[in-house]
Amino acid sequence: MFSLKDVKLAVIGLGYVGLPLAVEFGKKRSVIGFDINQSRIEALQSGHDSTLEVSGEEMREAHHLLYSACLDDLRACNVYIVTVPTPIDDYKQPDLTPLIKASETIGKVLKRGDIVIYESTVYPGATEDDCVPVLEKISGLAFNSDFYAGYSPERINPGDKEHRVTTIKKVTSGSTPEVAEVVDALYREIIIAGTHKASSIKVAEAAKVIENTQRDLNIALINELALIFNKMGIDTEAVLDAAGTKWNFLPFRPGLVGGHCIGVDPYYLTHKAQSIGYHPEIILAGRRLNDSMAAYVASQLVKTMVKRRIHVDGARVLIMGLTFKENCPDLRNTKVVDIVKELQEYNIHVDIHDPWVNVEEAHHEYGITPIHEGVGGTYDGVIIAVAHRQFKEMGEAGIRALGKPEHVLYDLKYLLSADESDLRL
Repeated sequence: MFSLKDVKLAVIGLGYVGLPLAVEFGKKRSVIGFDINQSRIEALQSGHDSTLEVSGEEMREAHHLLYSACLDDLRACNVYIVTVPTPIDDYKQPDLTPLIKASETIGKVLKRGDIVIYESTVYPGATEDDCVPVLEKISGLAFNSDFYAGYSPERINPGDKEHRVTTIKKVTSGSTPEVAEVVDALYREIIIAGTHKASSIKVAEAAKVIENTQRDLNIALINELALIFNKMGIDTEAVLDAAGTKWNFLPFRPGLVGGHCIGVDPYYLTHKAQSIGYHPEIILAGRRLNDSMAAYVASQLVKTMVKRRIHVDGARVLIMGLTFKENCPDLRNTKVVDIVKELQEYNIHVDIHDPWVNVEEAHHEYGITPIHEGVGGTYDGVIIAVAHRQFKEMGEAGIRALGKPEHVLYDLKYLLSADESDLRL
């Protein structure tokens, strides 16, 4: 087994997870940052990160980082970190296609003694049962005798400038005790928060997938409480503020659950559970409830419009925000699009304004073309779907000015106080 000084590193996939990792390693050692998207590589070479996770200054500090879409550039490497997406398909089943294709790519350059580390979220067993056989088949090498594997789950929080890759504790693991130590030592070079060496790859995989499953269930509970309190005419935020005065009450808030982790990871765990003959009840119940919130939001808006004698058929509604969370351009698995679809079922014309999104990306991913800004005085309904700082700065008066004299303002994010909006979750 080679030592740390002999590591020649490659990071495969330069999105929200891979780029920050490659940049941090690139400040300390030679790194090949590899991505199959040539336009992404060209943008990074020019010093621009469209995800806004890494600044131009940080990229310039990574003196030892080379961006490439060329397979031959990987041949000199002996440690590969895979950071590609692991989405779900239309049937809410794990889609390992990016992971398998990345494994095929690495298999073409894999050599004796090499280590392949996966960071992508998977179900327990995926690294050794799904990825390793691909590496073996393509390379012709044998696992744990010719090459080795590791797993260190990503914990990136898009848009968060406080909790960065280096300041979040890192779980590590390896396919042998010796490899586990090499993997752990490698990450210790950049992770100032420290590492936790798991006892096996499967343990590390399971730890990752339950982190967001736990959050998903907590949010589902609060969403259900919000539905109950709304029926009772009780302000949910006031209830949560009161309950939050107890030291051990968890500060979750109701809302849409999208993004690349919380709305996706539980399906990886439930898929694996079902494959071994166990039908998970609580996890899937939480998923169903969270996935139903967009329909609830749309129905509440329409009911309130009817009560206000606002004609629904042909009405115009402005949705403020499209990204899955505030102050970042990440559109992955955003549930705002579900609100759009629900409102369109009522023949409502929907405009979306989001100062953070790339218009071309929104159109490519969802067939939605956001407008530059809302047109004042033209909307029968306004939904604050994402708490971007630009919307906060508008305040009630600025947001109300977008609506007609008689309109409904629905605040999903508690951006305004209770008496400033017409509806809240």
